[in-house]
Amino acid sequence: MAFTLSLRARALRFLAIREHSRLELSRKLSRYLGEAEATDALEVLLDELERDGWLSDQRFAEHWVASRSNRFGDARIRQELRARGIDADKASSPLKANALENSEHARAFELWQRRYGGEAAVDLNERARQTRFLMQRGFSGEVVSRIVRGQAPR
Repeated sequence: MAFTLSLRARALRFLAIREHSRLELSRKLSRYLGEAEATDALEVLLDELERDGWLSDQRFAEHWVASRSNRFGDARIRQELRARGIDADKASSPLKANALENSEHARAFELWQRRYGGEAAVDLNERARQTRFLMQRGFSGEVVSRIVRGQAPR
């Protein structure tokens, strides 16, 4: 006897594991749409989940920013949110709420200290390596430049 979950049950299962953006959940659930089920049914379900408070892009953005802020810069976090269907308006609010915009230098400096022991690069190759490390994590060029020179946040 094969047991299949309804689309709503699958959605609630995904949401019980972690927060999802509307776009993420839509992509995951679309794999389970049968021929009889239309894409309209999925949109109706997502609307119901939002109305009932199970699905919230704002809440997803807040959780995403909080979980990623200690390892990544503002640019990377914004890009990841855009890839998950969160527009700039919804993304800027959690970034400001977590004061990420003001703490990017401190967060990058802490990450740099953990990775490189807090010692400024003495040769060009090491400086380039440290710069790439921080830039790949989405920290701004200005912040990376100050940190690689060993300038601590104020």
